[in-house]
Amino acid sequence: MANLYYDEDCNLDILKNDTIAVIGYGSQGHAQAQNMKDSGLNVIIGLRSSSESVEQAKKDGFEVYDPSDAAQKATIIQILAPDTVQSKLFEEAIKPNLTAGKALVFSHGFNIHYDCIKPPADVDVYMVAPKGPGHLVRRVYTEGGGVPSLIAIHQNASGKAKERALAHAAGVGGGRAGILETTFSEETETDLFGEQAVLCGGISHLIQAGFETLTEAGYDPEIAYFECLHETKLIVDLIYEGGLAKMRHSISDTAEYGDLTSGPKVIDSHVKNNMKKVLENIQKKNGSVFAKEWIEETNAGYPNFQRLRKEENNHPIETVGKKLRSMMKWLAK
Repeated sequence: MANLYYDEDCNLDILKNDTIAVIGYGSQGHAQAQNMKDSGLNVIIGLRSSSESVEQAKKDGFEVYDPSDAAQKATIIQILAPDTVQSKLFEEAIKPNLTAGKALVFSHGFNIHYDCIKPPADVDVYMVAPKGPGHLVRRVYTEGGGVPSLIAIHQNASGKAKERALAHAAGVGGGRAGILETTFSEETETDLFGEQAVLCGGISHLIQAGFETLTEAGYDPEIAYFECLHETKLIVDLIYEGGLAKMRHSISDTAEYGDLTSGPKVIDSHVKNNMKKVLENIQKKNGSVFAKEWIEETNAGYPNFQRLRKEENNHPIETVGKKLRSMMKWLAK
């Protein structure tokens, strides 16, 4: 079992003389930066002057610099820009200012694991990855809690990279909920697999297939929407709170029996074999098929991505959903 750490295992004082530059101020950037500032750490923000986030970062009490200036001033540089721009950002703004003894930090291992970014050997390289979206990372922190986080060490030039990572994760709030140690390889490949096969790709296409099955059989689209999409939140909340066991305890015996008998007919060995193929395409040992495809797609200007996004946005379940959600006044809150 992986090591698990809490606040009492982390020493924030080891970062008291550091300046942490958070490059990017999006979902994770604003949350992690504000949490670290509220934890007493010295944080600055790196943004292009044209970024729409500059004024918000200043409003939140940060000094904002161009990414290259922020990297030059900082002793710890955390890249929280999108995966697809990190490599270019690193080469242009960070690498020239990444002198010996500094630390380079990520919240997702993609660019390190797939060799898109190759840091010099004389700097620490570690990961701090809260397991939740940015707005949740910030909100839970302000409420006195924290979101569980991962740390991983890629380079330990200083001999204190793990201590730095633990303190950094505690500053974000991870020590309040638990900090789990992993590797860049494990985090990257399991994260991509979870997104593609289960959390995003799996769930979304399961919902769509269920909706299509009902509507093609002549059932009302609104009823199909409620049964296959709307109620998903109710089930997921139960699973989140107490695992599959709590969900099955909370639903009716009829629903549970249908779950246990029909579920394996839908998610069968054929589906699991397809999941294995997805994982194989992600794994670096198998040639990083997905990573290469995504990098090529990015370099080409996202033609396939934009086409697929448009097709999905035009799916009938979206048309029905927009109409029904407009009637759910509580969602506006």
